Amino acid sequence: MDIYTVTIAISILVYIAIGGYAGRGIKQLDDYYVAGRRAPTLIILGTLVASVMSSTMFLGEAGFSYAGQAGPYVLFPQTACIGYVIGALFFGRYLRRSRATTVADFFGQRFNSTRVQALAGFTIILALGGYLLAVTQGAGILLSQLSDLSYAEALVVAWLSYTLFTIYSGSRGVILTDTLMFLLFTFASFFAIVFLVDHFGGWPSIIEDLVAIEDKADLMSWHGIVGSGTEWPTATDYLIWALVIDFSWMLVYSVSPWQSSRHLMAKNEHVVLRAAIIACVVVALLQVMVYGMGGVINLGKSDIEPYESATIWASLYMLPKVLGALMLAGIVAAILSSASTFLSLVGFSASNDIGIHKSLDEKKTLFFSRAMMLVIGLLVLAAAFLFPPDIFWLTTFIATVFASSWGPVGFMSIWSKRITESAAFWGMLSGLVCNVVPKFFEFIGMLDLSSYLDPAIIGAVASLIVTIAVSRVTFVSNEEKAYIQKLHQTPADEINSKRTRNTCLASGVLIANGLIMPPVLINYYVRPYQSATGTLFSDGSLNWFTGEAMLALSWFVLYVPLGIFAMRAIRKNYSR
Repeated sequence: MDIYTVTIAISILVYIAIGGYAGRGIKQLDDYYVAGRRAPTLIILGTLVASVMSSTMFLGEAGFSYAGQAGPYVLFPQTACIGYVIGALFFGRYLRRSRATTVADFFGQRFNSTRVQALAGFTIILALGGYLLAVTQGAGILLSQLSDLSYAEALVVAWLSYTLFTIYSGSRGVILTDTLMFLLFTFASFFAIVFLVDHFGGWPSIIEDLVAIEDKADLMSWHGIVGSGTEWPTATDYLIWALVIDFSWMLVYSVSPWQSSRHLMAKNEHVVLRAAIIACVVVALLQVMVYGMGGVINLGKSDIEPYESATIWASLYMLPKVLGALMLAGIVAAILSSASTFLSLVGFSASNDIGIHKSLDEKKTLFFSRAMMLVIGLLVLAAAFLFPPDIFWLTTFIATVFASSWGPVGFMSIWSKRITESAAFWGMLSGLVCNVVPKFFEFIGMLDLSSYLDPAIIGAVASLIVTIAVSRVTFVSNEEKAYIQKLHQTPADEINSKRTRNTCLASGVLIANGLIMPPVLINYYVRPYQSATGTLFSDGSLNWFTGEAMLALSWFVLYVPLGIFAMRAIRKNYSR
């Protein structure tokens, strides 16, 4: 066994050991489903980041950046990440206040409806089951390339790696292992990109060398490679697609079950807000590092196939062995953390939300939850053998499902007194159907939709229209009125001056990010790019009217007002 296999094997054994230790502390359903609602800021931050940084990020999106979109993926201000802050302020803290067991359970309580809860649970099983399939296949690809295992054998090993501790320890084990995995892949990614940047002579030199790659001439432009042979005929088409995907992921970070459910485990509402605000910045910067690494890999080899394996190739052949081993272990950690989160949530919904199990006996419910996780896990493993992997596009599609189905109803469930049970049900269902059906026909080649008619847009608009229309012809029940009124009463123990000051300090991180990133991108990216492409003005000054310059400045426009808004909202809601 080489250093890569040994490092990965040791890390997996550590996760299983921690999960086993955490499982011994499971005394009741709250421990299994929501980790006893005692998690501090670091643990919630760790599980928020780890549950989203998976094979999608390190293999799918990093490979996508490597193949042609490094420029926009680094320059865009990671707009989706603000969903963490918006979600915590306008959804997550109220979700925690409800003390629901799952996010679908919250919808059931909010609308006093088993069918709304069941539909939300079904959506979780459908979409996160698909996401679990993608990350399992990603782990299989990675392990098969690093060892003597066949792809089929690697799938089984990967599946066992996350299934064993997840079934036993539930959320308690998941959030502990998530935090450890988060620390591993964050530091590994940081040191890997630092090494590569130093190795190739710094960012200005790297930008010039990447621009010089003939068959990827637009790799570092603000729109990346577009035109013939790509999904986007023009730069405008790419921009529309990118904005749709960013908006969809913003809603995902705000209300999707694998993100918002983390808030149910927080010690208090201040932990919800602090963790979400810091996660916004951490995920944004981590994505820039990983996407940037995807672009830099072209200087080592520009024709890696399939492109999803670019970071694997770089870890093996471009990084020192110890750092490469840690990077690969970090990628495996990211995959396993997401897989454990998805498996736990799918299992929880199957046993708690869709109505197939009813028992007041907590031991029986706990046993049934574990059994459902095992059944669903086996179905995912079988699907991994049957379907060819397509990690990037599969997970991108799944994200838009939640944006369409849950986005409008999720926020309106907190902020609208007029939304009714029927409106919530039909709004969720119409958003789901109007996204999945067009996407299916587009996938099989019977539809060719323009960027303006992306299924995510169709689904979200349909959900919003149906929700508003049905609300106008139905009535809010007295139970729903009482629930929403109680939900907006801030608990007395949350109003604390010291906690509020500390939470406001977290908002300052958003402001700092908006102030620091523009000059960094201008000096280390935009100026070298304009120098290499000959778009500087004749006197050597910067051309501020290019897409690259405007995207660099957009970090200020996005994050500084967001930080100020978050700070004011926190003071208003939690100061005495």
